[in-house]
Amino acid sequence: MGWIIFILGTIGFHIGLYGMFKKAGIEPTKALIPFYNTWLMVQKLQVKPLWFWLQFIPVAGQFVTMSLTIDFVKQYNKFSLLDHAAAVFLPFAYLPYLGFSKDVKYIGHDEAKKHKKTTAREWVDAAVFAIVAATIIRTFVFEAYTIPTPSMEKSLMVNDFLFVSKLSYGPRIPNTPLAVPFVHHSLPGSTTKSYLEWIKLPYTRLFAADVKRNDVVVFNLPVGDTVINDEENFGSRVTYYDAIRQAGGNREIIWNNYADIIITRPVDKRENFIKRCVAIAGDTLEIRSGIVYINGKKSDLEPGSETNYVLKTKGQTPDYAMLQEEYGIREEQGEIRSAGTGLYEIFLRNDQVEMFKKLPFVDSLGPVNYTSDKYTSQVAGADIFPNDAEHCSSWTIDNYGPLYVPQKGATIKLTDANIKRYERIIRTYEGNKLDYADGKLIINGKETDQYTFKMNYYWLMGDNRHNSLDSRYWGFVPEDHVVGEASLIFFSWENGKPRWNRLFRLIK
Repeated sequence: MGWIIFILGTIGFHIGLYGMFKKAGIEPTKALIPFYNTWLMVQKLQVKPLWFWLQFIPVAGQFVTMSLTIDFVKQYNKFSLLDHAAAVFLPFAYLPYLGFSKDVKYIGHDEAKKHKKTTAREWVDAAVFAIVAATIIRTFVFEAYTIPTPSMEKSLMVNDFLFVSKLSYGPRIPNTPLAVPFVHHSLPGSTTKSYLEWIKLPYTRLFAADVKRNDVVVFNLPVGDTVINDEENFGSRVTYYDAIRQAGGNREIIWNNYADIIITRPVDKRENFIKRCVAIAGDTLEIRSGIVYINGKKSDLEPGSETNYVLKTKGQTPDYAMLQEEYGIREEQGEIRSAGTGLYEIFLRNDQVEMFKKLPFVDSLGPVNYTSDKYTSQVAGADIFPNDAEHCSSWTIDNYGPLYVPQKGATIKLTDANIKRYERIIRTYEGNKLDYADGKLIINGKETDQYTFKMNYYWLMGDNRHNSLDSRYWGFVPEDHVVGEASLIFFSWENGKPRWNRLFRLIK
């Protein structure tokens, strides 16, 4: 449907120019030649040729084309804000009206220049242009993002303010272009949708580029397609699918209790998350004792990543003042937890560990062992992706896989042991009908034991591995859910004060 609207819009735009060119004394068939038609508009407008070439700047060039179109419309004696808005947002209908209506006359460059705007009109035009410009920049170039949780600490910290580059992987065309500017999925202070679904566009990415391993990526939560719209108790904290599992797989219980607040969201309006890409399309991922292995090779932790260690002291209490001053480790924030006489659970960055072992009060320091009696992981088997207690009962957040990350064009054999790993991809992300019948797999009405992937997928995890809801809990991130790459911390604050040492820091 989206492509049909785009094609009809393009045809309408050029038909409109055909009629407008004829009225302006330009050979009308030249209006049908892309870019050459705007070159002829530039000549009629008597502006410098540079304005024609500025159209070829990615994203920003759209503003130039809009401006040229508006100036050309003025030569048909159309100066109101509504006229100019129609030229920008409804050119496929408005330009044919200008081109073929007998009531619309071409007045030319000199007459159009005589028209003067009122002060109020100047302010209104400036405000409208600013909103349109900011919306396009936010959609296609970069967007500000705030770190809400400690899942990426200490690489990224709560209340870090980031710029997210939409150009790193290519800007996405919005699935839902009819939306209130500057807000995400809900109007401020409410649960009311901020967008309309009258027009739905298919996934399209301009100048597409692949996500690279170790990139810090902002993406739409894949399991955010259906939401219990109560952020305090559910939302992205306890997803709709988590709630169903907690109800023993009985959907009726959830719908009976929450039917009035269960909503669906298109891809671009799902909750934004930020994690690090640890595995790209085509990789095989495995986690052994908390260490990630990609294609059989150990994947090094980022220097700023944080995880928990067991600290045994030489009988004395840790020097909390020194730990806070030298290492930024604070007792009151739960970064040091008593785990028994002389034992503490302490959160450290990867680049702090070796220095910390040399401190005089440290007897021993080692990673938390989730196989010991003291530290028992409660997140395993059916509680983590792919929620398959039969075939993945031994999987935990620290001992996981191996798991193949799907690559576009790759074909795999589907078995009872792996079908749950890829079922959501086949059904939901790639829109196929999947059924079981007499022990056989039926995809789109055909019996098969193979599947070829239509998109690339990624595996994303938080740097704070034991305090992160990530792919281990809800699986693969499809390429159409990728928003952009976190590139720069432009501001950061803590307890009402700026963290000056984090300002304008590049994200690695």
